[in-house]
This record gives sequence, structure tokens and C-alpha cells, in this order.
Amino acid sequence: MKTDNTKRVYKMSFAGVYPHYIAKAEKKGRTKEEVDTIIFWLTGYDPQSFQQVLDNKTDFETFFNQAPQFHPNASKITGVICGYRVEEIEDPIMQKVRYLDKLIDELAKGKAMDKILRE
Repeated sequence: MKTDNTKRVYKMSFAGVYPHYIAKAEKKGRTKEEVDTIIFWLTGYDPQSFQQVLDNKTDFETFFNQAPQFHPNASKITGVICGYRVEEIEDPIMQKVRYLDKLIDELAKGKAMDKILRE
């Protein structure tokens, strides 16, 4: 069962949150390109398909449900974000949202890209 907060996140426009990811990274000396690299790695979107997501104001639920190729190593993303252990989140979409939050957080904390992208 989805909580009200989960439903709210599902319906949020990815385009509305994306600038916050960039701002968080840039505030710590990282780049929009690095944010995009993380998003593309995690979801399989490419610059063109991702631009369509932004232009269409696609919500988080649709963004993750329609992701071309969710990265098989995403399950290697562990740790706490927003007070939750990402590996223990049961709702699959919310887990993917928190995976992305965790990766952006790691970027902002100065972690090397090869460590963030768990290859």
C-alpha cells in the first residue's frame, strides 16, 4: 500500500526535481554532466530520451517505469538516505527514487565517479 508521501513522490515531475539535483552537485563543485551521467547509468536513458522526459514533465513513477534499461548493478547501491536503508525499501519505484538520491548524494560528497557507478 502506498503512503500519501509515496503517492506524492510518484506524481512529482522529474523536470521539477532535476534542477535540485544539479544545484546540489554544483554547490559542491560537481557538474550537470556528472548528474546526467549518473541518471543515464542508472536508468538507461540517453540525452534525447531524457530531454523528452524533461519536456513532457514526466512524473517519477513513469520515469522509472519507462526507464529503457535499469542498471543491473543498482542493487549494489546501499546505505541510508532520508533515514531509510535503500536496500530495504520494499516499494520498487520508491527504492529507485532513493537509489538516485543516494547517487547524487555521493556525488555531492565528492565520491569519485568510478565508485559511484558501481561497475
